[in-house]
Amino acid sequence: MNACTADRIATALFWLAAIVLIALLGGLLGYILYHGGRHISWHFLTSPPETIHAGGGIGPQLFNSFYLLVLSMAVTVPIGLLAAVYLAEYARPGPLTEAIRFSIETLSSLPSIVVGLFGLLAFVVLTGWGYSLMAGALALTVINLPLIVRISEEAVRNVPTDLREGSLALGASQWQTVWRVVVPCAFPGILTGVIIAAGRVFGEAAALLYTAGMSSPRLHFGLWNPAHPSSPLNPFRPAETLAVHIWKVNAEGLIPDLRQVGDGAAAVLILVVLAFNLGARWLGRRFHRRLTAA
Repeated sequence: MNACTADRIATALFWLAAIVLIALLGGLLGYILYHGGRHISWHFLTSPPETIHAGGGIGPQLFNSFYLLVLSMAVTVPIGLLAAVYLAEYARPGPLTEAIRFSIETLSSLPSIVVGLFGLLAFVVLTGWGYSLMAGALALTVINLPLIVRISEEAVRNVPTDLREGSLALGASQWQTVWRVVVPCAFPGILTGVIIAAGRVFGEAAALLYTAGMSSPRLHFGLWNPAHPSSPLNPFRPAETLAVHIWKVNAEGLIPDLRQVGDGAAAVLILVVLAFNLGARWLGRRFHRRLTAA
């Protein structure tokens, strides 16, 4: 077999693998959207479960998912970015650096159900919060922190050395170089890690069963006092997210329109994740152009 034939075979195999991957993804999305899209309506998206037939409506669950995303990212992103910058720019080989990397590898290998049990003990029982959004956000932080650190560190390391040296040569300190040159250049890679972590927040269910809970109090969306038990902004209330709702409806649901509610909720979850990814990528490119004057 000559080199040209081998090259053509390899290229054909690569194209075949790409086509199979796209077909699998397209088939999965098509199946979910075909069966669930028919049940999506404005009333379905904004109403509580008990208002449509016997169990439809995902308004509170959808709000809980977005609120949990905000709480989790508010904790995960700053810690993950600072840790990534330290490992990429400041850390020297030694016991402390090895301990940090070992901790990151260990956390990244933990099953989400184990993190949920840890969250039940640490964030639900020991803190006295009970099942709450904050407990769920901290449990998701444990899951997503290794991912954010590893992707952000790689993005920071990939910034060309010439940019660092040019900034230092102009009189900037290392701190100024990192936050005004390196981090803006690494922003698209950092954003990729944030997007992946956000997708895991939307789709995670196992860890939230033991931390955020499987039910929500009746919420009054006109009440914005975060300390009130019925306020949607209260971070210390139980909260059923959309992914948990899908699992609960299909595993324990007794409502007559069980299939319609499950299919509609799954389709909404897929559409939200797709919209969030596309919007975040567009926003990331815009910020990157503005920060780097490209």
